[in-house]
Amino acid sequence: MTTMDYATYIAGLPRVLAGAAVLFRDAEGRLLLVEPNYRDTWVLPGGTVESDQGESPRQAARRETAEEIGLDVEPGRLLTVDWVRGKERPPLVSYLYDGGVLDAARLSAIRVQEEELLSWRMVHWDEAQTLVNRDLALRIGAALKALADGGGPAELEDGVPPHRG
Repeated sequence: MTTMDYATYIAGLPRVLAGAAVLFRDAEGRLLLVEPNYRDTWVLPGGTVESDQGESPRQAARRETAEEIGLDVEPGRLLTVDWVRGKERPPLVSYLYDGGVLDAARLSAIRVQEEELLSWRMVHWDEAQTLVNRDLALRIGAALKALADGGGPAELEDGVPPHRG
């Protein structure tokens, strides 16, 4: 295969997006959610992996957290990997990392990125499920299960474990 053939081959491959987020909790077990100004549901701190810049999902999770809420925290263990089928966009591989438990000092240091976010809040899981979209609620549920049982990362497809025949 020539260099040109290889470049043509690569250019013709399907496009897949990658995203990374971090699940932070407080001492009461509440979850940190942020309210974006570009959608009507709450989300976790995170965003798109800039793979064209050589960024890994873990690096993206840390960068996005620092940009969005002003906390530069090394993400903990990977909790979930979710293959999210695209509807109006290409498919997405979403990585969710453990951000650990934030103490009062870290919580008071949170500053939202005003270009993208309206606010942030700590919420119990039952309330979080009413604020986030269904896909994210399923992903967070799987992440909380992985945290509770020490397992993971959970492999998901559209938020649920894939059927194994």
